[in-house]
Amino acid sequence: MYMLKKIKVAFTFFIVLLTVTTYGQSNNFKVTLDAGHGAHDFGAVYSGRIEKNIALAIALKVGKILEANPKITVIYTRKTDVFIDLVERANIANRANSHIFVSIHCNANKNLAADGTETYVMGMTKVASNLEAAKKENAVITLEKDYKQKYEGFDPNSPETMIGMTLMQEEYLENSISLASKIEDAFGLLGKKLRQGGVKQAPYMVLHKAYMPRVLIETGFVSNAVEGEVLNSEQGQNDIAKAIADAIISYKNEYFGNGEVENVGEKPSEILKETQEKKAEVQGVSKPIKKDTLDVIYKIQLSATKKKLALSPKNFNGLKNVSVVFEDNLYKYQYGESTDYEDAKSQLKVVKAKGFESAYLIAFKNGKKISIQEAIK
Repeated sequence: MYMLKKIKVAFTFFIVLLTVTTYGQSNNFKVTLDAGHGAHDFGAVYSGRIEKNIALAIALKVGKILEANPKITVIYTRKTDVFIDLVERANIANRANSHIFVSIHCNANKNLAADGTETYVMGMTKVASNLEAAKKENAVITLEKDYKQKYEGFDPNSPETMIGMTLMQEEYLENSISLASKIEDAFGLLGKKLRQGGVKQAPYMVLHKAYMPRVLIETGFVSNAVEGEVLNSEQGQNDIAKAIADAIISYKNEYFGNGEVENVGEKPSEILKETQEKKAEVQGVSKPIKKDTLDVIYKIQLSATKKKLALSPKNFNGLKNVSVVFEDNLYKYQYGESTDYEDAKSQLKVVKAKGFESAYLIAFKNGKKISIQEAIK
């Protein structure tokens, strides 16, 4: 009987402890660390210095430092040499309801003298060097299966095509810049080991779908012999990791205090779920493209907006036969359907005369969107 009471007391204590631990973790500041590249995607490689390995080593070191803080929970997109799709990296952070997303990379340049760190936030830019950096990282999507369908409408060689997507950048831009600034300032404390390149803005696909403050860090140039050796060394990685971790802790303390985090506003997982449900809902009522035809089908995209409209002619200047799909957080309204290119062009003239001056042709084959150039061929 005495032994049974001891067991009951011990069990009760275990349940209480588990509840307290779970509650504490749920109120922790959550950081998703993303080590760039992985597996068959090596990233930049120079003289045995491999970006995917350096990025992973730094990410794990940052995580180890942060995990020593009981008020911080670390989520990793990868902890081993595996390949993760870009959109899945963001969704890992969304599902975890992370407070920030930090993607870690190494830079490279044909100019072997190029050096320094750069920390990017999500956004459009006209700066050529920033666009080139984004092109290099966005090209990773071509290694993914069915990437043309998954990232429909996005050309990794032309980041400008992201202009038509909902960036959600304004909601998180201020906090993202604050986090990026703290990271660059922390790098500055490393002395001459790494030159600060500053905070920059570019359309990185890996940042695009993360619904929280997010940054992408280029920790230095593996193409630079001197800086590359710092990146590839244990001490160099420790220094860089500590700088990043210190900046993250500073950001947490400034915006969330030293204790547990009070979650306010819509959680990233809720935004992700809402987006997926809207897409499923709208696609369910949209006119499907026939998949059993060998013909190319042309349609006219009238507009793309966050606003959901009833498919009534009065909402589209009298146009009938309007359909809609929900992609990239936008309702995309389409008109007509033709297998003849010249006929489609004639319809486009009618549509523009109706007031839709920015309307343009889109094409499908076997139910999949293709470029107009490919359709004409």
